[in-house]
Amino acid sequence: MALGIGIVGLPNVGKSTTFNALTKTQNAEVANYPFCTIQPNRAIVPVPDGRVEKLAALVKPEKLIYATVEFVDIAGLVKGASQGEGLGNQFLANIRETAAIVHVVRCFDDDNVVHISATPNPREDIEIINMELILADLQQLERKLDRLSREVKGDRKLQAVLEVGTAIKDQLERGLPVSAYPDPTADAYDVLNRELRFLTGKKIIYVANVDEAHLIDDNNYVQQVREIADAHGAEFVKLCAKLEEDMAGLTDAERQEYLVDMGVEESGLEQVIHHGYHALGLISFFTAGPKEVRAWTVRRGAKGPEAAGVIHTDFERGFIRAEVIPYEVYIRLGTESAAKAAGEMRVEGREYVVQDGDVMHFRFNV
Repeated sequence: MALGIGIVGLPNVGKSTTFNALTKTQNAEVANYPFCTIQPNRAIVPVPDGRVEKLAALVKPEKLIYATVEFVDIAGLVKGASQGEGLGNQFLANIRETAAIVHVVRCFDDDNVVHISATPNPREDIEIINMELILADLQQLERKLDRLSREVKGDRKLQAVLEVGTAIKDQLERGLPVSAYPDPTADAYDVLNRELRFLTGKKIIYVANVDEAHLIDDNNYVQQVREIADAHGAEFVKLCAKLEEDMAGLTDAERQEYLVDMGVEESGLEQVIHHGYHALGLISFFTAGPKEVRAWTVRRGAKGPEAAGVIHTDFERGFIRAEVIPYEVYIRLGTESAAKAAGEMRVEGREYVVQDGDVMHFRFNV
């Protein structure tokens, strides 16, 4: 499954403006990460990480390379999307290809921006999107269960898959998302999810899109979105999409000054990227040398050989050991040689679970 993040929402909620801001960030950061534009509706953007800059200040490499995350702009969904309204089936198929969802919700009043309702109604807007995702999952699952009910007669191993699928169907019919299933680690669930890629089983980040006046203090619309995110156990971000798009063209210094003037520490866009990275279950480890300081991405829980394979498949195949310095130790001591002299460089084997922020050097033989 791809590790992209789909940006969804009703028409005219600020979804595309948010994506445009991400795209500008992508273009502005071309020198600082492996740049790639896959399609006009996709952007691979750097994950802001101050640790990269701090390591670079010590190592003084030729270049810095950040970890990246992919965002996919999904055209606005409408009521009836699960039945094909507004090219709904095509858009829903695009969402299935992603691993997490950013759900943008309009939380501002503007008579010049047409909305499906006379005034924004976050609860209703969220319910429309969520119900379409539930209906789409239900339709797909029903077709799968119909096939399974025939196939299970010749393969009793499919019985567990059929039972789990039936249980999930029951909860979808009650309006509950797949994420509410009590045992998502079950093998039978994994079999279904790998094939069907449940829309309502994905991690969700709710994004409340506000005007500048409510970037600090919440309005009633934002409070509704916060409550829904809390109830669903989902992550939440508040941003002003138009402001983010405007700031994307500024220098780092200008952007920081603007944020200080606005009274916020981190832009909403950076929060979306960080929350998305976290929702995907990803962490970063670093390599640091004279040519580059680089953040690499692995799934949380990955072991040493898997991390080595992110750099090159030969590293994983011929993995011998990993030399590891925790980021905080590296910053405190200032150099790799100082960490080694102080006995702070650990030698780890194949079973070592990589930690976020590890500065690593791999030994391998092929």
